[in-house]
Amino acid sequence: MRLLDETGKQIGVVTKEEALRLGREASKDVVEIASNAQPPVAKLIDFKKFKYLEAKKTREEKKKQKNVGVKEIRLRPFIGQHDLDTRLARAKEFLTDGNQLKISIPFRGREITRKEFGHDVLNRFLSALSDIKVVRPAHFEGKVLIAQVVGDKKSPKP
Repeated sequence: MRLLDETGKQIGVVTKEEALRLGREASKDVVEIASNAQPPVAKLIDFKKFKYLEAKKTREEKKKQKNVGVKEIRLRPFIGQHDLDTRLARAKEFLTDGNQLKISIPFRGREITRKEFGHDVLNRFLSALSDIKVVRPAHFEGKVLIAQVVGDKKSPKP
């Protein structure tokens, strides 16, 4: 088999027993890299250190990933203007972070008879949000009016 050291420098073509002896002398592990090659290629490395570095690399890659979730904003059909502005500011934060936004307007008791108020609040809310794309248009799930939006990726972030 062809034997390489830790840096990738070629030691030479040796037998399996010779490779194991060299590994024991250097207190390294003999790891087969390319078994299909002629002759097969093996490398002298510290296998525990190799596995540690691989795990460290995958942890670093996970840190760089963005975990996109669905955030929910709950409104009321007869919401006050200040409450609407507060929830609007929070919704803009969610969208700039790259999250999807689920807007729900639950109706209690006899409020369900005045569905147009829920639609008006939702339309005011969506028009106040800029650079959005509607994923799911407004629809009822039971007594809850729901719409789902996402920030438009084409627009430049401030």
